[in-house]
Amino acid sequence: MKVLFDQGTPVPLRRHLVEYLVSTASEKGWSDLDNGDLIERAEQAGFEVLITTDQNMRYQQNIAGRRLAVLVLLSTAWPKIQLKTEVIQEALTRISPGEFKEVPI
Repeated sequence: MKVLFDQGTPVPLRRHLVEYLVSTASEKGWSDLDNGDLIERAEQAGFEVLITTDQNMRYQQNIAGRRLAVLVLLSTAWPKIQLKTEVIQEALTRISPGEFKEVPI
């Protein structure tokens, strides 16, 4: 599964998602894209999940019918996220295209 990290997603999380092909928006040169353009570009590039810490994205973007899912981490703090890596991995196995899913941190 191809996973894209949005700007606020802590990059060290990638070490805990070794079974996924993880890229960051920064690595792709997409750091300056707004959420709608980022979702569009990610979907066109074949990403299946966007992981973000932007809790407002679900209210700003409609992804129903898209091939991309969005996993929202409810914290930006790596020490807190690090304690929930198993929960994040589980959420990735259960998320479906066109779905927003939140992970409480």
